Amino acid sequence: MKTEIVKIDNPEGKYQVVIGQANFSVFTTDDLYRALLTAVPGIKLAVAMNEAVPKLTRVTGNDKTLQKLASENCLKIGASHVFVVMTENAFPLNILNTIKLHPAVACVYVASANPMEVIVAETELGRAVLGVVDGNSVNAIETDEEREERRKLCDQIGYGYIRF
Repeated sequence: MKTEIVKIDNPEGKYQVVIGQANFSVFTTDDLYRALLTAVPGIKLAVAMNEAVPKLTRVTGNDKTLQKLASENCLKIGASHVFVVMTENAFPLNILNTIKLHPAVACVYVASANPMEVIVAETELGRAVLGVVDGNSVNAIETDEEREERRKLCDQIGYGYIRF
Protein backbone atom coordinates (compact mmCIF):
# COMPACT_ATOMS: atom_id res chain seq x y z
CA MET A 1 0.00 0.00 0.00
CA LYS A 2 1.17 3.51 -0.70
CA THR A 3 -0.20 6.83 0.48
CA GLU A 4 -0.46 10.17 -1.26
CA ILE A 5 -1.42 13.66 -0.23
CA VAL A 6 -3.80 15.33 -2.69
CA LYS A 7 -3.99 19.11 -2.39
CA ILE A 8 -7.46 20.46 -3.16
CA ASP A 9 -7.48 23.32 -5.63
CA ASN A 10 -9.61 26.21 -4.33
CA PRO A 11 -8.22 29.49 -5.70
CA GLU A 12 -7.77 32.00 -2.86
CA GLY A 13 -10.13 29.94 -0.67
CA LYS A 14 -12.97 31.51 -2.64
CA TYR A 15 -15.29 28.50 -2.68
CA GLN A 16 -16.79 26.20 -0.07
CA VAL A 17 -15.78 22.56 -0.56
CA VAL A 18 -17.51 19.43 0.73
CA ILE A 19 -15.86 16.05 0.24
CA GLY A 20 -17.63 12.81 1.05
CA GLN A 21 -18.43 9.31 -0.08
CA ALA A 22 -21.66 7.88 -1.48
CA ASN A 23 -22.84 5.15 -3.80
CA PHE A 24 -24.78 4.82 -7.05
CA SER A 25 -22.83 7.55 -8.89
CA VAL A 26 -24.98 7.55 -12.03
CA PHE A 27 -27.94 8.66 -9.93
CA THR A 28 -26.35 10.49 -7.00
CA THR A 29 -24.39 13.09 -8.99
CA ASP A 30 -27.51 14.68 -10.47
CA ASP A 31 -29.83 13.98 -7.55
CA LEU A 32 -27.49 15.56 -5.00
CA TYR A 33 -27.17 18.58 -7.32
CA ARG A 34 -30.96 18.97 -7.53
CA ALA A 35 -31.31 18.65 -3.75
CA LEU A 36 -28.71 21.37 -3.15
CA LEU A 37 -30.39 23.73 -5.62
CA THR A 38 -33.47 23.68 -3.43
CA ALA A 39 -31.49 24.06 -0.18
CA VAL A 40 -30.20 27.59 -0.90
CA PRO A 41 -31.83 29.96 -3.40
CA GLY A 42 -29.23 31.46 -5.73
CA ILE A 43 -26.55 28.89 -4.92
CA LYS A 44 -23.82 28.32 -7.49
CA LEU A 45 -22.51 24.79 -7.31
CA ALA A 46 -21.03 21.74 -8.91
CA VAL A 47 -21.13 18.11 -7.86
CA ALA A 48 -18.44 15.72 -9.11
CA MET A 49 -18.37 12.04 -8.19
CA ASN A 50 -16.05 9.17 -9.05
CA GLU A 51 -17.69 6.04 -10.38
CA ALA A 52 -15.99 2.65 -9.91
CA VAL A 53 -17.20 1.27 -13.23
CA PRO A 54 -16.56 2.58 -15.90
CA LYS A 55 -13.91 4.54 -13.91
CA LEU A 56 -15.24 8.02 -14.70
CA THR A 57 -15.61 11.25 -12.78
CA ARG A 58 -19.23 12.32 -13.28
CA VAL A 59 -20.01 16.05 -12.96
CA THR A 60 -22.98 18.37 -13.03
CA GLY A 61 -23.58 21.95 -11.95
CA ASN A 62 -24.70 25.44 -12.82
CA ASP A 63 -21.29 27.14 -12.96
CA LYS A 64 -18.52 26.14 -15.40
CA THR A 65 -15.67 27.23 -13.10
CA LEU A 66 -17.05 25.21 -10.21
CA GLN A 67 -17.66 22.21 -12.49
CA LYS A 68 -14.04 22.32 -13.67
CA LEU A 69 -12.65 22.63 -10.14
CA ALA A 70 -14.92 19.98 -8.61
CA SER A 71 -14.26 17.44 -11.36
CA GLU A 72 -10.48 18.01 -11.42
CA ASN A 73 -10.24 17.75 -7.61
CA CYS A 74 -12.39 14.61 -7.59
CA LEU A 75 -10.29 13.01 -10.35
CA LYS A 76 -7.07 13.81 -8.44
CA ILE A 77 -8.46 12.04 -5.36
CA GLY A 78 -9.29 9.12 -7.63
CA ALA A 79 -11.09 6.99 -5.02
CA SER A 80 -14.29 5.31 -6.16
CA HIS A 81 -17.57 6.78 -4.93
CA VAL A 82 -15.93 9.92 -3.54
CA PHE A 83 -17.76 13.16 -4.30
CA VAL A 84 -16.65 16.78 -4.29
CA VAL A 85 -19.19 19.58 -4.00
CA MET A 86 -18.00 23.13 -4.61
CA THR A 87 -20.27 26.08 -3.90
CA GLU A 88 -20.48 29.82 -4.02
CA ASN A 89 -23.18 31.89 -2.26
CA ALA A 90 -23.67 29.24 0.43
CA PHE A 91 -21.84 28.06 3.52
CA PRO A 92 -21.51 24.38 4.46
CA LEU A 93 -23.89 25.19 7.33
CA ASN A 94 -26.56 25.81 4.67
CA ILE A 95 -26.11 22.54 2.79
CA LEU A 96 -24.62 19.88 5.08
CA ASN A 97 -27.91 18.46 6.32
CA THR A 98 -29.16 18.19 2.75
CA ILE A 99 -26.02 16.26 1.82
CA LYS A 100 -25.96 14.05 4.92
CA LEU A 101 -29.65 13.17 4.57
CA HIS A 102 -29.32 12.04 0.95
CA PRO A 103 -30.00 8.28 0.93
CA ALA A 104 -26.85 7.47 -1.09
CA VAL A 105 -24.41 9.44 1.09
CA ALA A 106 -22.32 7.26 3.38
CA CYS A 107 -20.18 9.97 5.00
CA VAL A 108 -18.83 13.50 4.78
CA TYR A 109 -15.10 13.94 5.34
CA VAL A 110 -14.86 17.74 5.31
CA ALA A 111 -16.80 20.94 4.62
CA SER A 112 -14.71 24.10 4.50
CA ALA A 113 -13.12 26.86 2.46
CA ASN A 114 -9.79 26.33 4.24
CA PRO A 115 -6.76 24.96 2.44
CA MET A 116 -7.13 21.18 2.54
CA GLU A 117 -5.21 18.04 1.75
CA VAL A 118 -6.80 14.64 1.26
CA ILE A 119 -4.79 11.69 2.52
CA VAL A 120 -5.30 8.87 0.03
CA ALA A 121 -4.20 5.23 0.29
CA GLU A 122 -3.71 3.09 -2.79
CA THR A 123 -3.84 -0.71 -2.87
CA GLU A 124 -3.97 -3.19 -5.73
CA LEU A 125 -7.76 -2.78 -5.80
CA GLY A 126 -7.90 1.01 -5.90
CA ARG A 127 -7.79 4.19 -3.84
CA ALA A 128 -9.46 5.23 -0.59
CA VAL A 129 -9.67 8.43 1.44
CA LEU A 130 -8.08 7.97 4.86
CA GLY A 131 -8.87 11.48 6.05
CA VAL A 132 -8.63 15.18 5.28
CA VAL A 133 -6.36 17.86 6.71
CA ASP A 134 -8.56 20.96 7.00
CA GLY A 135 -6.65 24.22 7.48
CA ASN A 136 -3.62 24.86 9.64
CA SER A 137 -2.76 23.47 13.06
CA VAL A 138 -3.94 25.56 15.99
CA ASN A 139 -1.54 26.91 18.60
CA ALA A 140 -3.54 28.94 21.13
CA ILE A 141 -6.87 29.31 22.94
CA GLU A 142 -8.91 32.38 22.01
CA THR A 143 -8.85 35.43 24.24
CA ASP A 144 -11.92 37.39 25.36
CA GLU A 145 -11.19 39.94 22.61
CA GLU A 146 -10.91 37.22 19.97
CA ARG A 147 -14.16 35.65 21.18
CA GLU A 148 -15.93 38.99 20.74
CA GLU A 149 -14.41 39.40 17.24
CA ARG A 150 -15.72 35.93 16.34
CA ARG A 151 -19.20 36.81 17.52
CA LYS A 152 -19.15 40.12 15.63
CA LEU A 153 -18.20 38.27 12.46
CA CYS A 154 -21.20 35.96 12.95
CA ASP A 155 -23.40 39.04 13.30
CA GLN A 156 -21.95 40.58 10.11
CA ILE A 157 -22.59 37.52 7.99
CA GLY A 158 -26.13 37.04 9.24
CA TYR A 159 -25.64 34.38 11.87
CA GLY A 160 -26.31 36.50 14.93
CA TYR A 161 -24.93 35.20 18.15
CA ILE A 162 -26.77 35.18 21.45
CA ARG A 163 -24.55 36.71 24.12
CA PHE A 164 -24.34 34.87 27.42
